[in-house]
Amino acid sequence: MNPIEVHGLKYSYNRRFVLDGVELEVKEGEVLGILGPNGCGKTTLLRNLNKNLSPDDGCILLDGTDLEDIVKKDVAKTIAVVPQTNEISFSFTVRDIVSMGRMPFQKLMGPETREDEEIIDNAIERVGLAPLKDRYISTMSGGERQRVMIARALAQTPRILLMDEPTLHLDISTQFEALDLVHKLSKEEHLTVVIVSHDLPMVARYCDRVAMIHDHKVFCCGTLDEVLTPDNMRIVFNVDGELGVDSKTGRKTVYLHGVAGSS
Repeated sequence: MNPIEVHGLKYSYNRRFVLDGVELEVKEGEVLGILGPNGCGKTTLLRNLNKNLSPDDGCILLDGTDLEDIVKKDVAKTIAVVPQTNEISFSFTVRDIVSMGRMPFQKLMGPETREDEEIIDNAIERVGLAPLKDRYISTMSGGERQRVMIARALAQTPRILLMDEPTLHLDISTQFEALDLVHKLSKEEHLTVVIVSHDLPMVARYCDRVAMIHDHKVFCCGTLDEVLTPDNMRIVFNVDGELGVDSKTGRKTVYLHGVAGSS
């Protein structure tokens, strides 16, 4: 059984379908990239997977159970989210933010247990922020904030991690740092990861499989070789590109040559 299965998912805003009959399976322990241009419905799909939105039609199964039949607090015990933005205006420390990941497991206004404290400290340690745990997040760089958001998600002890455009506001070196960490966690701890992005080279570098969203549906889904073809990139992104291998890292990447049809 796959941890997540999407069947016939439809979702609309103001009677306009953003997702129209989406079919998708997420496999245990994989890093799945959901690719598509801006406005194609990627984030809407992710918010449905996390039960922040409810489908107009169709269903999402979490371990074989309809997501609509699971209370949100229990969903949060299995699925964690790293959001697109990490702007926090209040004066919270790193530890304050990461401790929020334990809320699904706590009684209302209840104190942290010894187990909570150990999980929080471990999550901070795993993202390399132990020396900064008492720093206010408002004083930190974008890359440091992103690591705090990842640590908060890890504090939920999830089996599934959803990431919405995780490199959108990061410089290039910080993008590699954040996604190297997530890729490592997936492979070492069998964490299932879904990354929503429009960044073709990044998805090729870190993902095991890819789903392309086009015309409000999953246009294609499969391995990198099956999905990241010149024809598919031309149809979905209107670019000329090809899948290749980085000579220095040995990892796959996408080489983009320009707008489709241009010279």
